[in-house]
Amino acid sequence: MTAPPGRRERKKAATRQKIADTALRLFLERGYDEVGIREVAAEADVAVTTLFSHFGSKEALVFEQDADFEQGLTRAVTERAPHEPLIPALRREIHAMVRHCTADGSAPIFRMIDESPALRDYEDSMRLRHAESLATAIAADPDLARSATACRTIARFVIDAYSLGREAADPEAAVNEIFRMIEAAWEAA
Repeated sequence: MTAPPGRRERKKAATRQKIADTALRLFLERGYDEVGIREVAAEADVAVTTLFSHFGSKEALVFEQDADFEQGLTRAVTERAPHEPLIPALRREIHAMVRHCTADGSAPIFRMIDESPALRDYEDSMRLRHAESLATAIAADPDLARSATACRTIARFVIDAYSLGREAADPEAAVNEIFRMIEAAWEAA
């Protein structure tokens, strides 16, 4: 069991969330390209150095849950029940991510991402990083015994399932359909 976060960790998390919320509000109000880092820091009432201690780039402000999503994917592999098949565990995680990202109010955020080349590039690199982390977690599990190529391929399919599901008219049905194909590919490997 993990200990609850201390006061310092709670304050850091609150500052990080305040910065992210402020940035997103400004980006949606005025446009991503129209808002500078100094404006976000000033509006959040933090120093620019504080902003950069929490976020590595302007793009990272939009994808503030990046690390949580990446950790959730690897935990779906590493923390699944003994003898639980891999693919259903990943399906559950992708369903949770898609539900989160298709909740009310998310459409303007994804429209902003689609309209910005910098944000699209950042999202592409983030997805590749998530796929590599997931592939590493899959390959490290001795019960799964697949080649590195199979692990990387399935990981990329899983990440694409998230993107395609998020964009579908019926996200749940889309994720289920995609995961039937992923399961078949995993069994074939």
